Amino acid sequence: MMYRIFLVEDDRGIAEAIAAQTVLWDIETTCVKDFRNVMAEFSALDPHLVLLDISLPFRDGYHWCREIREVSKVPIIFISSASDNMNIVMAMNMGADDFIAKPFDQSVLMAKINAMLRRTYDFASSVSLIEHRGAILNTGDGTLTFEGRKIELTKNEYRILLGLMQSKGRTVSREKLMELLWESDEFVDDNTLTVNIGRLRKKLDAAGLKDFISTKHGMGYLIG
Repeated sequence: MMYRIFLVEDDRGIAEAIAAQTVLWDIETTCVKDFRNVMAEFSALDPHLVLLDISLPFRDGYHWCREIREVSKVPIIFISSASDNMNIVMAMNMGADDFIAKPFDQSVLMAKINAMLRRTYDFASSVSLIEHRGAILNTGDGTLTFEGRKIELTKNEYRILLGLMQSKGRTVSREKLMELLWESDEFVDDNTLTVNIGRLRKKLDAAGLKDFISTKHGMGYLIG
């Protein structure tokens, strides 16, 4: 299933950049075409999430946030350079779920979007158990089981392993793994990722899962 984002943003450059980034995550972004008729386009698309600027032609983002909230509980994230406390408080009081100040890093934006979609729709719940080489990852309680023994994982180790096991057969970049860790609202740098990967490998090796995570130099990591 591809998730749909409705983007209400009048800066074409920003809109195109967001749309290009979301497609890499298998998320479809539709940009508003008629700023006079936002609600008609919203209803026709029936999106899973709305990205909404404050300063817009004809009506501001607050107006459209109120209109959307009259008919839907869809998650709404404001993206705006008007990021003073008053505007942030107003946005949240109008029914927004989050506020991201411009200029923003695309990786942080995607981490926020993915976290919001996961919390709202629990799109990981359809696969509660992921198996590979006899190892079973339980996405419900975050545990890994191998040959009847549970392997205790930290939150970061679980997120890394989940990202890798969901992409079995494909290389996952270091950047994407760091973005997955940012979803826990904890900023992770390159060195922190290296440390977590090293600890996870030691746990897997000790449990009998030798070379479970392979390194693809210059590309990322792969479950093998």
